[in-house]
Amino acid sequence: METMQIPARAEVAAQDKWAIHDLFATDDDWRAALAAAKEYVPRVQAFRGRLGESAQTLLDYLRLDDEISLAFDALVHYAQRKSDEDTRVAAYQEMVSQVMRLAVELQSAAAFQTPELLAIPEDTLEGFYQTAPDLELYRRNIDRVRRRKEHVLSDKEEALLAAAGEMAAAPDDVFSMLNDADLQFPDAVDKDGNKHPVTHGTYIPLMQSYDRTLRKSAFDSLYSVYGQFRNTAAAILSAQMKQLLFFSNARKYPSTLAAALDGTEVDPAIYHNLIDAVHRSFAPMHRYVSLRRRALGVDELHMYDLYVPVVEGVEMKFTFDEAKEIALKALAPLGGDYLNLLREGFNNGWIDVYENQGKRSGAYSAGARVHPFVLLNFKGTLDDVFTLVHEMGHAIHSYLSNKHQPTAYQDYVIFVAEVASTCNEALLMEYLLSVTEDKKQRAYLINHFLEQFRGTLYRQTMFAEFELRVNEMTQRGEGTTAEALCALYKELNVQYFGSDMIVDDEIALEWARIPHFYYDYYVYQYATGYAAAIALSRRILREGESAVRDYIGFLSGGCSADPVTLLRGAGVDMASPAPVEDATKLFDELIGEMEALLA
Repeated sequence: METMQIPARAEVAAQDKWAIHDLFATDDDWRAALAAAKEYVPRVQAFRGRLGESAQTLLDYLRLDDEISLAFDALVHYAQRKSDEDTRVAAYQEMVSQVMRLAVELQSAAAFQTPELLAIPEDTLEGFYQTAPDLELYRRNIDRVRRRKEHVLSDKEEALLAAAGEMAAAPDDVFSMLNDADLQFPDAVDKDGNKHPVTHGTYIPLMQSYDRTLRKSAFDSLYSVYGQFRNTAAAILSAQMKQLLFFSNARKYPSTLAAALDGTEVDPAIYHNLIDAVHRSFAPMHRYVSLRRRALGVDELHMYDLYVPVVEGVEMKFTFDEAKEIALKALAPLGGDYLNLLREGFNNGWIDVYENQGKRSGAYSAGARVHPFVLLNFKGTLDDVFTLVHEMGHAIHSYLSNKHQPTAYQDYVIFVAEVASTCNEALLMEYLLSVTEDKKQRAYLINHFLEQFRGTLYRQTMFAEFELRVNEMTQRGEGTTAEALCALYKELNVQYFGSDMIVDDEIALEWARIPHFYYDYYVYQYATGYAAAIALSRRILREGESAVRDYIGFLSGGCSADPVTLLRGAGVDMASPAPVEDATKLFDELIGEMEALLA
């Protein structure tokens, strides 16, 4: 079998690389800009003790903050993008380190900002708005700081908490070292006795193999090792929960959930609503498990049977030009202006398309102010086409927010970050289904869609419920031992998958390998974002122009309002269980069609 050679960076065609020169023409230009940016440190320090002095002083400081944000945007993106082009180049790793060090210096220099904003009396601040009307631009950001006043401590206490920040990152650091650097897994063995290496990167592809012997072997390999380190893993996760509780208590929040969600202006009720809505929608998930068992033709469905496609013999391959054409057709419901932006990205250096030696793996979109930068490692699979529209969804969201919002409000919060990307995926799926007449290919596509529901809406909600319950155990002073964590995790799997699934004992250890449990109530946003995206895509297809107008308004909103309000403007109310319930209804309908196709 011929092995495809991976080219060196210099061998990649210019049209397949992102236009990094749009940030800086040369590395020397970047270094000059970094040297100039170091002058911001004394300029910031010059405002210490003066923010309440006058309206003009406060306005000057906030404008300086905007200026710094714009300067650092270009510096950070150039260094990080160049480093990702070839991760082996030490010079670019050092450039990333240099700009990060300067960022820390600036953050330290600006540590006075929050306490000084809080110290300005309300009537004085209102007078400032009257004296300097341009300050109105920053009212929302100032209000966001001041509304958390009861959770901000004295200067000395804040300094102590800041000093503890590096220590608080230790559980995540230790987990990363154990999980990514130290753990080694035995080879998996297929039905013919051939060995296959098991790594974090190979595990899911092995789980997608049609060789059930290989799947079980890989499953056993992975969890046998996590089983050996179960007590260590539990101690690390317990330390994470304890540090979250320490900061939550120190800042006088009623719970770690309230502390985490306050930063993104999300009501904790939304978190609970998600879990409750999914619990009420277990029936479609249990129906899907039953369908998967029958489709695979097995008497018992095990956890290692979850990833293998239930439709064999369908191979869909695409060139990058074909993928771009499909994207333009699939996203046509979003209107001509959106398609023009898509073409702009395709034709003007937004995308770094193919793998090269040393290039960072995976895919992402980085929303630089000059224009977004999208990293792909395009191989021509169906997943790669979905990745293209996904990352361009992020990119156009960033582009529109940067274009329509002032600097202070350009960056959207994580709660809405996955909505635009997933909405594009949903529109792509609807398009592919609309043009696919082949019964087997249609079943393959629906299987792909069903797996998105299972993997994002249900699986991420299960993760969110586990994270919440472990935090609550910690708050009650209960032991979060390996035994307790395994018992809880297995109980959740039984609930979510139902009676047609054999919940293998090994899966009780899965919590030990999930890095997101160190991200502080992050995972629920995948599920809420998916539900919102499904609702938006259905509304766009159903209502057309008016829905598109609302949606583009949402994409252009940055953080000019809280995320729930922004989504409500697009026609989706995430404070209601309706988006989650509607998504699970669509999941159920697709299962029905899949059952008919496989009959």
